[in-house]
Amino acid sequence: MPLKRRGPLQLAQREVDKLIKQVENLVKGDRSQAGSTEEAFRRCQELQISAEKTLKSLSALTKADEPAPVGSYHQRKQEEERRVENVLEVLNRLSMELSPPGPSTAEGNVSKENSEDDVEEDDEDSSNDEDDDGDDGKRSTVKPPSQSDLYSYTVLSDFKGEEKGDLSVWKGEVLRIIRKTADGWWLAQDSKGNRGVVPKTYLKMGSVIDDDDDDDDDEDEDDDDDDDDDDEKEESEEVEDRDDEELTDNEEKQSTALQSNWSSVRKALTEIDTTDVLSAMGAIPSGFRPSTLTKLLVDEGITYRGSRFIQPELSQSQLSFKDLFLDPDTGRVRAHQVRISICFTLWSCRMIPTPGVGVQVLSRHVRLCAFDGTRVLTNIHTVRAAYNSKSPKTWSFSPRMTGILPTLLDGDCFLRCNSSSPNLGILFELGVTFIRNSTGERGDLSCGWAFLKLTDDAGNPLPNRTYELAVNGGTPYEKDVAVDASVTRGSPTGVFQQMLQSRRQPKLIVKLKSANSRTKTHLSLLPDTLLHCLSCVHLLVLHRQLLADTLLMDRPTMQNAELICSPILSTFPVLLDQTDLLDALRGAWLCAETNMSRAQKRDLSYLKQEFVRVYMSSVYFLLHSPSLPCHRWADPSSEEQRARFVYATLDALKSRQHSTGQSGGAEVFVDTTHQHLAFDISELTFDLLHVAR
Repeated sequence: MPLKRRGPLQLAQREVDKLIKQVENLVKGDRSQAGSTEEAFRRCQELQISAEKTLKSLSALTKADEPAPVGSYHQRKQEEERRVENVLEVLNRLSMELSPPGPSTAEGNVSKENSEDDVEEDDEDSSNDEDDDGDDGKRSTVKPPSQSDLYSYTVLSDFKGEEKGDLSVWKGEVLRIIRKTADGWWLAQDSKGNRGVVPKTYLKMGSVIDDDDDDDDDEDEDDDDDDDDDDEKEESEEVEDRDDEELTDNEEKQSTALQSNWSSVRKALTEIDTTDVLSAMGAIPSGFRPSTLTKLLVDEGITYRGSRFIQPELSQSQLSFKDLFLDPDTGRVRAHQVRISICFTLWSCRMIPTPGVGVQVLSRHVRLCAFDGTRVLTNIHTVRAAYNSKSPKTWSFSPRMTGILPTLLDGDCFLRCNSSSPNLGILFELGVTFIRNSTGERGDLSCGWAFLKLTDDAGNPLPNRTYELAVNGGTPYEKDVAVDASVTRGSPTGVFQQMLQSRRQPKLIVKLKSANSRTKTHLSLLPDTLLHCLSCVHLLVLHRQLLADTLLMDRPTMQNAELICSPILSTFPVLLDQTDLLDALRGAWLCAETNMSRAQKRDLSYLKQEFVRVYMSSVYFLLHSPSLPCHRWADPSSEEQRARFVYATLDALKSRQHSTGQSGGAEVFVDTTHQHLAFDISELTFDLLHVAR
């Protein structure tokens, strides 16, 4: 029998599979061989050209070209096009990493020589392509990704490079775009030959570039060095004239650059990691990205953790506190009102796409923070979602259980923020922590994000009701990206079809609610900027009261440089990063409150004394126990071991107190039946100058 003839779509599928294998080999080779950057960059460009040719041939295919009927032809064709687009995205990010670095005094000439060599190589490649086209007759030339754009671009405002590989440009400068990428960072070349990446929002399209004119200009530059020197002198004079006018603007941009999150976000967008490989293989939806907020938590240390935001904030003079005041008549912390103080509840997430079969999900969660469109303004709080295998696309929060609800699972939160930004809102990033079955690599995926603006156009606060927020794909800095392209593909015509498509869209349901008078009073005593679980407010208030007593009442002058002996103040912030220990403190304090009378609950001095006793005999003992496993995020075995140890230890301490009749406290550390780690001076003293914001 003669062999069955393969159709054009089947041949294209084989080409896409072959292309994905080549990209995987290139990524592995780039990680293992550090000295072959030029070869890897050349290979990356070749794969980009091949991928664009494959995408162009796929788009030109029609169902009539098939020798035999093909089921679901258009759907299969669109899936292959999406796979090729994912491959191109991975190659663009990889080529940005392998491209020549940005401008510097030592690399300027080298980058210029490389640019001239690249131009010559591009000319040779284009001539070879023309020869091939002449042989094929009907085939058209494909523009390489590394070739310059046909238009010049003018810089709208000054941009100072923050990292290696960025190109610093000035307002009015004309750039030549070498490569455009989907993340918004374009590889550009200035008039001096320096190369680097520039955000596209700083650029405006200018006039058309003629390649012949560029070649003539290069020859003229080689012949007329004196004219170039004169032009450079004129440019330097113009820069000196505008220095005085733009000095203030530059200082403001530098200050905002220190507070912006672009460095970590750009790193998350450009690094080749497990997420990019899975996306290129089609194992995860196209709208999934590496988690932006997780990247900030990991890369920025304690900058965006709750343990930093509960510390007192110094005033501009650094001689007093900005958000910590004490009423001299009552001895209590004085209430301080802020612009935004709300309570809200995470209800559920619907129609969230699931990752592929090649990964094992360790945690489904939502990371949330205050966001103004460009910067994260508060700490990043995490709420883990409950998962039901019967409805894998639905996430729920605050499940019903006996005992106290763990802080990590509690969807009731509060936000205090004093920012005056008109675009202030809450950013919700849906994420999963996974482990790849084939390689064992761990990673964090963003399954989409939603944003709830807290004020309307007139600046009035939003009413308390339930909001259904659309979940967008990509990162918070990308717009109009769908979580799953297959759901949004096509435009339904009928009303019924529009309703069906609307129900298939990913949604996050959030409810804004009003707080009672007691909760409002407690919230007014907290720091000006904080986002955390609502069930921990009373513990945060007691910590705030102890902080005010130590810093404002017992320490009347800020010039006192003696050590502040307070183990609670030095270790309490750790509980906000290890929520299982915070839950242990909540449980111990709840047992202590049940034994108090009404008069004792109203006595502030008794509450502080009892809180110190409960803290020292429970959480402080756990922190210094050698048997407590280290805290690790989304590690089921570690979390189970810690939970068992915490429960067994607290139960043993409670039974010991009942049998011996002791009230508990620091005496548990001198008991021979218990072991503890050696104490350090930093764990016994509160270092104000180190932790104050």
